[in-house]
Amino acid sequence: MPSCGRHVTMLTEGTYPHAHGGVSTWCDQLLRGMPEVDFQVVSLTGGGREPVTWEMPRNVYRHTVFPLWGPEPVRRRPPRRERERFLGVYERLLLSILDPSAGCDFGEALDGLAGYARAGQLTAALRSESALRSLMWTWAMPHLELSAARPTVHDALTALDLLEHTLRPLAAPIPDDSIAHAVSGGLATLPALAAQHFDGVPFLLTEHGIYLRERYLWYRGEAQRAPVKALMLGFYRELSSLGYRRADLITPCNQYNRRWEKRGGAPDDRVRTVYNGVDPHAFPDTGPEPEVPTIAWAGRIDPIKDLRTLIRAYAMVRAELPDVRLRLFGGVPAGGEAYRTRMEKLAAELGVVDGISWEGRISDVARAYASGSVVLLSSISEGFPFSLIEAMSCGRATVSTDVGGVREAVGDTGLVVPPREPALMAEATLGLLRDAGRRAELGRLARQRVVDRFTLRRSVDAFRRIYLELAGFPEPVTTPFTKAADAAGVAFAETPEAALR
Repeated sequence: MPSCGRHVTMLTEGTYPHAHGGVSTWCDQLLRGMPEVDFQVVSLTGGGREPVTWEMPRNVYRHTVFPLWGPEPVRRRPPRRERERFLGVYERLLLSILDPSAGCDFGEALDGLAGYARAGQLTAALRSESALRSLMWTWAMPHLELSAARPTVHDALTALDLLEHTLRPLAAPIPDDSIAHAVSGGLATLPALAAQHFDGVPFLLTEHGIYLRERYLWYRGEAQRAPVKALMLGFYRELSSLGYRRADLITPCNQYNRRWEKRGGAPDDRVRTVYNGVDPHAFPDTGPEPEVPTIAWAGRIDPIKDLRTLIRAYAMVRAELPDVRLRLFGGVPAGGEAYRTRMEKLAAELGVVDGISWEGRISDVARAYASGSVVLLSSISEGFPFSLIEAMSCGRATVSTDVGGVREAVGDTGLVVPPREPALMAEATLGLLRDAGRRAELGRLARQRVVDRFTLRRSVDAFRRIYLELAGFPEPVTTPFTKAADAAGVAFAETPEAALR
């Protein structure tokens, strides 16, 4: 691996710089925290026309949008002599997913398909009649339980269409002199895996939420039949495991993710936990609580945030304390309008519409936390949520669901309840609203915990060291100048770091 000239290609899926949320916040923090490092951002999106909602810093020298569902790539069929070889590679991929007893290697098959993707031949090959027949033949093998579902041609056409779109990122270009940093599992790892296999590009994987778990949650609500779901979820399962096994380094943002990744095959010596961080100066102690008892929530209006549980819990709290208000801060992502409407209808059914304020996005998020006597988090899946550590930094007591790294973040400075349990969330919230002294003490302890453990500078510095390591540099030498810069909290560029440009 070359020891100089490295820069970083950040790979995102559905987040930065096209959407707001915790992962996008983390990406922006990392880019701005290392002005001495040059970044390329490759963002996997839906149709390719999504607006850029973040102003990227100057050290992002290129932003490439790679649409999964945009215009179909130019169909270039493999040469006739290659078509039989392609079918062999493709069928080994199917068997590795649907029939583990066949002994086919998913990674080997994916590498083979990546070669066709780079040559611009994968779309045409996957949309051929031969590929369709191969899938039908595999599904129909009598020893597979799936054959009892009687897969149809329509199932096969649906599955092949999904698989073709899913595999498109294998063709996303990554410079061979960069570090590939996938900031989620799943599809963002595809370009990194291809670049690592063909060009020896170092591959760094950071997971916030557990991608595979979230795919399972998402497919629960999908209408496809069992054969389609089995193929796609099997694909995501094998891809997650391959990413864990092949990444040069994995940096989960909490110990919960670390345990999941190790169970998925990640070698222990290549996993390093790096917690998310916030700037305590940007999220200062917010001081006095509002005069009217208020529950605050901040996030995107999305099913994974489980506003259903939050609104039901609020209705139970209000039945006991009629003056309590609920303020919801956050935007509705594209396609999420129907969910917002369902939550408004739920509030109407429960008779609490007049107590709920839908505030939308605000630029000064600290004001959102300041507006609450208590801050709630009701998600069914999280990594290491910014909304939680930001609220803690602001000195607010919190009630959160026990998902991802929430318990690690909170420690003993807030209350943690099981997800999807509105009665338990309401009980915990009522306890805090009725005890001002306890709220104040938990808020004080929460801010101190953030200052001691979860600062932005600590998080960015950890990734600066990791980039240097993957670029082939030893730890930077500490000089009197760097000590002074450290004391002042200044970001600086040592000579080795400058070579990352």
